[in-house]
Amino acid sequence: MTVLSFDNRTELERSRDEYMMDLLCSCLYDQKTKMASGLLEIQPSELAFPFEVKKQSTCSMQFTNKSDQFVAFKVKTTNPKQYCVRPNIGVVQPRSTCDVTVTMQAQKEAPPDMHCRDKFLIQTVVTKDGSTTKDVTAELFSKEPGKVIEECKLRVVYIPTNHPSPVPEEPEEGTSPRFSNVENGNRSSVMFDSVQIVKLTEERTCALQQNEKLRQELALLKKARNSSSSGFSLKFLLIVGLLGALVGYIMKRT
Repeated sequence: MTVLSFDNRTELERSRDEYMMDLLCSCLYDQKTKMASGLLEIQPSELAFPFEVKKQSTCSMQFTNKSDQFVAFKVKTTNPKQYCVRPNIGVVQPRSTCDVTVTMQAQKEAPPDMHCRDKFLIQTVVTKDGSTTKDVTAELFSKEPGKVIEECKLRVVYIPTNHPSPVPEEPEEGTSPRFSNVENGNRSSVMFDSVQIVKLTEERTCALQQNEKLRQELALLKKARNSSSSGFSLKFLLIVGLLGALVGYIMKRT
């Protein structure tokens, strides 16, 4: 019977064994995190926030009470100005769950290497039956002899978000896509204005030509009228002159 040594494993077998070992370690870590607070099962094991500069981000936690007791909780953080927790205190009834939302305020710049040192602390303690959020006070979590206050720590992790943006075809160097769009819009507007100017110029020229034509026709009409008036007067004078001469000639003979 041939026995293969550990070093004689194939590359595929070594990769499979390493994967199984990592999976086992991950399961043990999650189980340790869940059992860190025996009163409540807290998920997830860390708070992962999608990080984007100048934008808020949210993350959710779920507290599960698998016992038959009322359990009060209180959420603390090392950086209270940076986070908003709703609700930050409360009571989880037996065999029920409670959802907690954590909002991270917008940040002006990303931290070095996207590493965050902020941490959260969840304190839990058994409270009397029928308790509500109004019954959760600071004294309830004060450490006294005989009182068991369990704690669970969660670290904060940033997840970078990359939003793909459309790339313009062959943009000019040093010109952003947004600026290029504005430039193209202005160019179209200028072309539209040029067409309108040419059209208005043609209409103005046509109107001037028609006006000049009307003025010429009006001048011709005035000239014809004046000629007609002058011709009538000259003819009348000639007739009067002839009649006068004829009357004078007749009177001389008589």
